[in-house]
Amino acid sequence: MDADTPAHVLATLTKAEKAGARPAEVAALRRRLEQLDEPSAGLLPGEALEPLRDVPGLDELPEPTAEQARQVLDGLVVVKLNGGLGTSMGLSGPKSLLEVKPGRSFLDIIAGQVLAVREHHGVRLPLLLMNSVATRGPSLATLEHHPDLGVEGVPPDFLQGREPKLRADDLYPVEWPAGPELEWCPPGHGDLYTALAASGTLDRLLDAGFRWCFVSNADNLGATVDVRVAAWAAAEGIPFAMEAVRGTPADRKGGHLALRDGQVVLRETAQVPAGDTSFTDVERWRYYNTNNLWFDLRALRRMQEADPAAPELPLIVNRKTVDPADPTSTPVIQLETAMGAAIGSIPGSRPVLVPRTRFAPVKTTDDLLVVRSDAYQLTRDGRMVPTFDGPVPVVTLDPRHFRMLPDFEQRFPAGPPSLRRCRRLRVDGDVTFGANVVVEGDVHVTGPRRVPDGEVLRG
Repeated sequence: MDADTPAHVLATLTKAEKAGARPAEVAALRRRLEQLDEPSAGLLPGEALEPLRDVPGLDELPEPTAEQARQVLDGLVVVKLNGGLGTSMGLSGPKSLLEVKPGRSFLDIIAGQVLAVREHHGVRLPLLLMNSVATRGPSLATLEHHPDLGVEGVPPDFLQGREPKLRADDLYPVEWPAGPELEWCPPGHGDLYTALAASGTLDRLLDAGFRWCFVSNADNLGATVDVRVAAWAAAEGIPFAMEAVRGTPADRKGGHLALRDGQVVLRETAQVPAGDTSFTDVERWRYYNTNNLWFDLRALRRMQEADPAAPELPLIVNRKTVDPADPTSTPVIQLETAMGAAIGSIPGSRPVLVPRTRFAPVKTTDDLLVVRSDAYQLTRDGRMVPTFDGPVPVVTLDPRHFRMLPDFEQRFPAGPPSLRRCRRLRVDGDVTFGANVVVEGDVHVTGPRRVPDGEVLRG
C-alpha cells in the first residue's frame, strides 16, 4: 500500500484483504474511501443540475427483423439482483422465493419468462443471479426445478461482495464481537460491475460469446427481455442504456435522472443535501430510474482493463448503527454505490422511456397484494399483464397489522380481493377479508372488522 495512505483507509483495506477481497474489490473499496474524504462526499445538490428532456420512447425504437432479434438475443445474458432477504416483511429467506401467484414465486416466474424468450427466438439467453451468501443456497435449489435453464459455459450465479462498516466517529472498521457478521455490509448494487469481474464471470461470459447484459431487480416482474432495446443498443453502439419511467408522486423517493454539465446523471435519495427540497419535484425531474439496465460486456472489460474499479460511480453514504435492530449500538457509515449511476460515467450512455408496466417492484405487502390480485394476470410466457384500466391500483395497508407477511397472510386467509376495478384501497385498523371480496373505485376500510365473503366494497 502507498506510504501516504491514511491509517483508517489502510485498516479498512487490510481487513477486507484478510477476509478474501480480490484485487478488483479492493480497488473499488479504495475509491469509495477516497471519495469519502472529498468535501461534500456523496452529495448532489439540485442547484447543480438541470432537468432532462427529449428521452426517446420504447415505442419509437425500430422493430428488428427476426434474424436481427435472434442474433442480438443469442449474445444476451439476463442478470437478476437477488441478494435481498425479505426482512422488512418478516421473512428470513430470499425475497425472490415469495409466492406471487398460486404455486409460483418470483424466481419461478422469471425462469418461465427467460425460457419463453428462448423458445420463441431459438437463442441461448442464460439467466444469472447476483446472490448474497444468504440467498445463494435456497435460490439455486429453486432453479433446479427448472432443469432446462442451464447454458453450457455459464454459471447460474455469482456472489455480490461485502466490505467493512466504518465507525462514524473515526472512520475505522467497526468491531462488534457480539456479532462479527454485523461488521460487514454489501457495497450497494453498484457492486455488480466489480462482482462480475472479480468472480471471473465476466471473462466466462465473453469467452462463451456473450456481448450484452440485461440486469434488473428480481422483485420487478415487469422487467422482461424486450428485443427492441437490445437491438437498438447493438445497432447504435450504445455501451449503457437505462430504462426510465415518467415520474409520479409515488416516485418521490426514487432515483431521478438529470443533467450535470451536459452529462446525464442519476441522483438517489441519499445524495440529497440536508435542506434541499428539490428532490421531490416530479415535474422538474421528469424521468426516474427503473433499475432495468442494458450494457455492453466488451465495453465493461475495456474500462476495467484501464481501471479495475471501473466504472467510476458516485458515492452514497448510508448512516446506520452496526446492529440495525439496536438503535443504541455503535453508529456506522456504509459506503455504497448504485449501478444505475454508471449512466453518468460511461460516455455514450442513453436513457429510454418505458411504460410503467415495466416497473412494478414489490417492496412492501401493499405491493404484494396488488400483484397477487386479479389486477395482474400471469400469462403462459411469464408476463404479468395488467387487467386494470388507468393507473395501477394504490394500496395502503395499516402497517401495525399488515407489514409483516405472517400478519398479512392471516388477514387474507382466502386470498386477495379483486382489485382490477380499484383505484385506491386504504385499510386502517385490524381488518380481515373474506373470500371473493371485490373492491371498486376509491375505498377506505376501518377496523376492527371482518369483511364478509362476496362483499363488494365501492368508493
